[in-house]
Amino acid sequence: MENILIAIFLAISFATIFNIIFKRYGISHIIGYILSGTIISYIFNFNGIDIHSLELIGEFGIVFLMFTIGLELNFEKIRKMKEILLVNGFLQVTLSTLVIFIISYFIFKLDFNTSIIISLAFSLSSTAIVLTYLKESKDIHTPYGEKSLGILIFQDLAVIPILLLITFLTNDTLSLSEVLLQTFLSAFIIILFMFTIGKKIVNILLKSSASSGLEELFLGAVFSIVIGASLLAHDLGFTYSLGAFIAGMIIADTGYSVKVESDISSYKDLLLGAFFFSVGTKIDVFYFLNNLHIIFAIFVGVFLFKAIVIYLIMIKKSDKNSAVKTALALASVGEFSFAIFALALSNHLISPQMASFLILITVISMILTPFIVNNIYKLSSYFAKEFYESDVITPIEVKNHIVIAGFSMLGRIVAQELSSKEIPFVIISDNLKHVLLARKLGYMGYFGHLDKLPVLESLKVDEARAIIITVSNPKRKRLISEAVLNFEPNSNIIVKIDSIDERKALKDLPIKSFVDSNLEVGKLLVSEAYHD
Repeated sequence: MENILIAIFLAISFATIFNIIFKRYGISHIIGYILSGTIISYIFNFNGIDIHSLELIGEFGIVFLMFTIGLELNFEKIRKMKEILLVNGFLQVTLSTLVIFIISYFIFKLDFNTSIIISLAFSLSSTAIVLTYLKESKDIHTPYGEKSLGILIFQDLAVIPILLLITFLTNDTLSLSEVLLQTFLSAFIIILFMFTIGKKIVNILLKSSASSGLEELFLGAVFSIVIGASLLAHDLGFTYSLGAFIAGMIIADTGYSVKVESDISSYKDLLLGAFFFSVGTKIDVFYFLNNLHIIFAIFVGVFLFKAIVIYLIMIKKSDKNSAVKTALALASVGEFSFAIFALALSNHLISPQMASFLILITVISMILTPFIVNNIYKLSSYFAKEFYESDVITPIEVKNHIVIAGFSMLGRIVAQELSSKEIPFVIISDNLKHVLLARKLGYMGYFGHLDKLPVLESLKVDEARAIIITVSNPKRKRLISEAVLNFEPNSNIIVKIDSIDERKALKDLPIKSFVDSNLEVGKLLVSEAYHD
């Protein structure tokens, strides 16, 4: 018990220090966790520490991540995503596996078992990294985000038959048909239980704990549901994350999904940190440095082949930009590869040296993936450009127009009024849902931040008739106003304010017009009261 506490203490302490430093330079916190695991494993050598216990804790980071994804996917959304989930997901895993197998078996001359294990493992992408980025950046609501999500869910489901196949390769007693029959029966049992008796248990637990008024009871109920569903799935031969995903889908159809997600977000992130820390402990630094060129070359090869396969699948029913982004997001190797290599090693299907080498390829992939997804707009812009890209918007062909910053309810009303009067305008928002809505309504909507110089130039703010700032955040109002005035000192800025304090906070800026929402609503109410 004391040893695992030491491991947890070291993991949290070192990772916190690294990430405070990395945050200043815009480096992903995932790198901080991985680096912490590597350094601490060498400095302290984990004398007597049961690192497997830490890995188990880290695995539940993936569990809670899949649970939060399930919270956002009820049956209606799954039905709408069925083509992405089933068709694109199946094609991606199958074709990626086939391409990598051909290369491993015929070019590198590896044996059949090793080739099939490598191809299956490398066909999977990093759910932990990509989905974390998609949720934080809100890219999950973009076309490429939805496609990536559907394929990642299929990959997570595909882990089950992949692990069963590896088990079958060493099984001399059961035939393939018997293994498939057992899998089908287990899947039927868990789904039937979860969506009948399990659903009733979930509703009772959440309703009772919520009515008690004690936050710790509600949180305890959520943890019981997630861990209980995960253990049930694991006992029936599936992954922990599958049970958590199903539990999330059940809660998605209740009125508690938003509260549940907000309550567990911090715990999920901390557990994911433990997972990436455990990844860092697997790195043999000296072997890694001596073979860095080979490891990196193989990673690049796998990345390119997977990216080409995914792009060709996506381009059939998608625009070029979305296809490129999806390919870049999913071309890396994911964390489930560790489980596949560990199972293959324990069943003597691959040698310890080969397992170590493959793990290092996965590790370097997971180190580089955050840099790829964090710069996905910039990278994709080398192949195609479209309206989602905040820093590479093609300069618009209008003059004497109005720029609307923000597209919440007020921004929509402004856009509607300008549209009815046939006044040219453009919308800029950092909320991708709002951008998609604006485009659906036929408006010129762009995703980005108006405090960035490339965006100001592309939207020709210096030639605009006015800039209407409808955002609610006071800091954002000031940032946008300062950036616009620095770009064009004579800009006609109109800012919506919600209080006198906001006006005082902006009084040092030469803003031409303020519209006090409370004052205007008050005048309107009085006018309506005396209206005949």
